[in-house]
Amino acid sequence: MLAACSSTRHLPEGSLLLDKVKIHVNDTTGTLDETEMMTYVRNRENNRMLWSAKLRLGIYNMSGKDSTKWWNRWIRKMGEPPVIFSEANTLSDAEQLRKAMVNAGFLKADVTIDTSLNAKKRKMRVDYTLNAGEPYVIRSIEYVFPNDTLRRVAMGDSSRLIVRPGDFLDRSELEMERETITTRLRNHGYYAFAKEYITFNADTTEGSREVDLTLTLNPALEMNTSAPLVDSHKEYIIRNVIYIMDYSPGVTEDIEHYEATDTVKYKDITILYGKKHYLRPDVLADNCFLMPGELYKLHNLNKTYSALSRLPILKFINIRFLPVGNQSEKSPVGFLDAYILLTKGKSQYFSAELEGTNSEGDFGVAVGLNYSHRNIGKGSETLIAKVHGAYEALNGNIGDFIHNRYMEYGVDLGVTFPKFKAPFLRDSFKRKIMAGTEFNLSLNYQERPEYTRIISTAGWSYKWVENNKRNRHTFTPIDINYVYLPESTYNFIDQIAPDNPLLRYSYEDHFIMRLGYNFYHTTKRTERPWTRSPQRNIFTLRLNAEVAGNLLFTINSIFTHRADFHQDPYKVFGIRYSQYAKAEVDLSFLHILNERNAFAWHTGFGIGVPYGNSTILPFEKRFYGGGANGVRGWDVRTLGPGRFPGTNSVSDFINQCGDIRLELSAEYRAKLFWILEGALFVDAGNIWTIRNYPNQPYGFFKFKEFYKELAAAYGIGIRMDFSYFLLRFDLGMKAHNPAINAEPWPVIHPNWHRDSSFHFSIGYPF
Repeated sequence: MLAACSSTRHLPEGSLLLDKVKIHVNDTTGTLDETEMMTYVRNRENNRMLWSAKLRLGIYNMSGKDSTKWWNRWIRKMGEPPVIFSEANTLSDAEQLRKAMVNAGFLKADVTIDTSLNAKKRKMRVDYTLNAGEPYVIRSIEYVFPNDTLRRVAMGDSSRLIVRPGDFLDRSELEMERETITTRLRNHGYYAFAKEYITFNADTTEGSREVDLTLTLNPALEMNTSAPLVDSHKEYIIRNVIYIMDYSPGVTEDIEHYEATDTVKYKDITILYGKKHYLRPDVLADNCFLMPGELYKLHNLNKTYSALSRLPILKFINIRFLPVGNQSEKSPVGFLDAYILLTKGKSQYFSAELEGTNSEGDFGVAVGLNYSHRNIGKGSETLIAKVHGAYEALNGNIGDFIHNRYMEYGVDLGVTFPKFKAPFLRDSFKRKIMAGTEFNLSLNYQERPEYTRIISTAGWSYKWVENNKRNRHTFTPIDINYVYLPESTYNFIDQIAPDNPLLRYSYEDHFIMRLGYNFYHTTKRTERPWTRSPQRNIFTLRLNAEVAGNLLFTINSIFTHRADFHQDPYKVFGIRYSQYAKAEVDLSFLHILNERNAFAWHTGFGIGVPYGNSTILPFEKRFYGGGANGVRGWDVRTLGPGRFPGTNSVSDFINQCGDIRLELSAEYRAKLFWILEGALFVDAGNIWTIRNYPNQPYGFFKFKEFYKELAAAYGIGIRMDFSYFLLRFDLGMKAHNPAINAEPWPVIHPNWHRDSSFHFSIGYPF
């Protein structure tokens, strides 16, 4: 450990440790950012945690000199070797910084290097001063096209062009302009067009920083002489769309002469089947947006890829175009045959689970069987079936109970259709939205010593994505939850909850029929090669809204009007059903400082209102405080509502839920070494009731006082990032406790047993 304090322990003789690299920007326009420009520096000092300690270098220095020993190799692998100062690398980085400024429009920019040597400690500091100078500004733009047809298509919507007079001469924007025009042309039939045909010429005058820019779309013959059968400056029409259903990469390469077992023509497509017709023709037609007789469009090609990728039965998808027919120089258009090559994946999966338990001498066993079929109806429908059962024998005196065991078994069934399944809707709308439809049913039978309970659910929902997967929607027209207790010990509910409506509700028959909508949005973008710097700020928005009981209440009100349905509520199947409205919104913001450090903020708000046939929200629909994703100084369901004095008893556990939720969190995240990440966090928030319930004193929300009842916590976390999932360990400490009769400011006098809470979970909290 002491050896790690010497940052130059493993530094070769005659070498210097690159201790610090700093950038100073002189830019009167405010365009250049120091953090952004640092991304162009390759030779940087060892990573610092909290801008101070070089933790990974310290771990590396804990290793011994003998690199043949496994311990030393393992320690070095987790750490980071010392970065050695190199004059050649420093000059190279300075040149990269200069080029970056030139690309941003500062053509006369220069970089000065200042080095500071600490000979005693064998360390070197490097400072880059970026003198941007005045930017070159585009004064005018001229567009040159080889013919009027290309001009008309490329300039069809000039308001969406990126480069305009008055802008800096920024090469990243020029590259984006090339991409914009290329995409526009390829969406208008120009199948073979590439951005390399577009060039820019910047004309400057001596002594002036104004630029006359010329965008030239070069003629085809100057750019493409190696492929005479494909005219990059000609529009192409799709002649045939052909599916090859049993494509084998590396084997089926002569697609024009593919020998099919069966050929099916359906609508405007041709399907070449192999031994099995594993997908129906209508499914293939619905998921194809390449239409014979229409111009080739890149947009339709991408939609076809997206649609086919939603079919789980497909393992491999490739689309090729072969130029055919009229290819003379004088022909105004060319023709393409589109070959859609598909490879079938595995359709059926099966798994089994076995578990054994021993609870104070009572032995038990649990078994689970899972089966899935990804093509149950030859439309790539996915069937998922789960069967599970558990049994545990009880010892001792069980004379007062109705069962001498714990037993549970259940069945879950779900079917997902890769299509918008709904009556009375046009096929064009269903194809446009590209939503998946899910149906699910479940039945769970439970036997406990005190009671027998049956829980059944049924649901129907739609899911779809848009805007490059930045927006995700889930619409649930109907979701039913039904709980039925056919038998229990004598006076069971009155004994456990004589005057607690929440606890009674958990064990009484109840019925919920709801409608819901979920929305997810993120600003995380796909990085492009010409992007000047990685994305630093990412916003994420989650919305959830649902209502329950309105349809049933309307029907009941029409046929059986009641003046006081609170005292004599409406029922379905002899059970009082729930009626409420609930909404939640969560906003997260991630600010990436560099590749190893980031700040994250989160705020969340939710409210649920019972009305009509209900006086209280269903227990499972109420909010709770604390836990791994809440205020982490409290265990789950031990915070609130309001100033409610919880005691961690079963009755308080039931009572510690509410109708209003408010959460605020901030977190610093840092990559440490190996797969380990560290975090420091601060949380605040609470829950409240929307009505003054007798069994939840001090929990009622009051606008003028709620801020005094915000709980606060702080803590530290360790995360293990395995790329495909992340394990999170957080230790939270109470800072402000609003509960009645509690220490209000435990941050001043902390008590480890009273004020700490440890959490284990998967994934980031927000």
